[in-house]
Amino acid sequence: MTRDLAPEPSPIHASPFDPKDWEAFRDLGRRMIDDLVDQLQALGEGPVWRPPTDEVRAAFATEAVGAPVTPDAVYAEYLKTVAPYASGNRHPGFMGWVQGGGAPVGALAEMLAAGLNMNCGGRDHVGLELERQIALWARSWFGLPDTSAGLFVTGASQANFMSVLAARSFALGSDVRKTGLSGARLAAYAQVGAHACVVRAIEMAGIGREALRLIPTDADFRISTEALRRQIAADKAAGITPFLIVGTAGTVDVGAFDDLAELADIAEASGAWLHVDGAFGALGVHAPSVKGRLKGLARARSIAFDFHKWGQVPYDAGFLIVADEVRLTDVFSSPAAYLSRASSGLAAGEVWPTDLGPDLSRGCRALKTWFVLRTCGTEAIGEAIEHGLHLAQSLARRIDAHDRLERLAPADLNIVCFRYVCERSDQFNAEIVQRLQLAGRVAPSLTRIGGKVSIRAALFNPRTTEAELDALIAGVLALGGELEKETDNERQRSKS
Repeated sequence: MTRDLAPEPSPIHASPFDPKDWEAFRDLGRRMIDDLVDQLQALGEGPVWRPPTDEVRAAFATEAVGAPVTPDAVYAEYLKTVAPYASGNRHPGFMGWVQGGGAPVGALAEMLAAGLNMNCGGRDHVGLELERQIALWARSWFGLPDTSAGLFVTGASQANFMSVLAARSFALGSDVRKTGLSGARLAAYAQVGAHACVVRAIEMAGIGREALRLIPTDADFRISTEALRRQIAADKAAGITPFLIVGTAGTVDVGAFDDLAELADIAEASGAWLHVDGAFGALGVHAPSVKGRLKGLARARSIAFDFHKWGQVPYDAGFLIVADEVRLTDVFSSPAAYLSRASSGLAAGEVWPTDLGPDLSRGCRALKTWFVLRTCGTEAIGEAIEHGLHLAQSLARRIDAHDRLERLAPADLNIVCFRYVCERSDQFNAEIVQRLQLAGRVAPSLTRIGGKVSIRAALFNPRTTEAELDALIAGVLALGGELEKETDNERQRSKS
């Protein structure tokens, strides 16, 4: 009936943002795709990373946009000043931080999503269905109940923050949105190796970092459940309410997994909300070597994870899933006349993503994730994870076999922490990592393990091979030797 009321198609009014020449625009798009594919096929031939030159930095330090130029001219500028100076995480030699290498099909899907220009904060369109589909898949992977709900966010940092808010409302009731903490004394618990964003989340929630108890770890870098039980008992005796336990599935330094099943027991006994920061580790459900470490995950009230890590979806594609949708609507749903719902039409739908999270303006992160999962399958995720674990074992063996190298933590996942052993180990290892990054063959990063400066190789890129491990070991040994020689020469000069 309503179709009869639809007007005849009318010419589109020319927008000042539309191309002046659509055929030229089409040709430019083809060239962009061709150039991108060429870059991706030849990733290993160039350096991992190069710092922007002074000339490039100066080009991005102008105060005025300037007069419009053609898209071809802007693209030529991009090829000169942007493409060569990206962060490097696509490259097989990138191994410093927990970042995926990106699936090429995701880049094409990102272009399609930008073309559709969907706002996925709400209303009735297919962008929301894509997101709900992925939430259903995640529910199945993790064994969560039918009441669960999930949504895309920027990353696990945002997802962890949202979970703190959900736990706060769970403990104090939804009136906390109006009255604040009102003097409530709360305590949250996480292991000392938890990601820094957990501390920030407690701060941003208005609870205060002093309310976060950082629990020591055992020899395997997992939270000490004995110490956790003692701390909870002490807090309860002091009139403090345990409201949140954060279990880590894949610590950022060494890749350790907390005992989630035991944490679930403790959370149930104490009445606390169990949240799992599975930024990269949660997707280990797809890898036989990792899946067993996630026992108890299904008992979590909320799980944060990133598709842009082990899932290899291009940045950014974080995700939060909760066991009960109501726990998010209690925190975020904010009725407004301009967001009123209808039984049909564009405003149809009872619960929109904006009711589950802080954002109304949201791009369609689901499309690139859907493309990657549909074209590569979860089997590819598992295969990539197992490949990283295999490389870590290989790297650990090489380190253990050399008397000038020392491994500082277990290497039973895909992160290996080690150092060059010498008189000034902390200073030298920091310098070695900087020089390796600038050389461009491999790019590890730094951390501290047991107070010692450590070289950290995080093997998340499925493009990485044994050749990159060879280059890492050879580079560390060569640079360590150079630094020792430089130090000896300085000593000789100071004596003469």
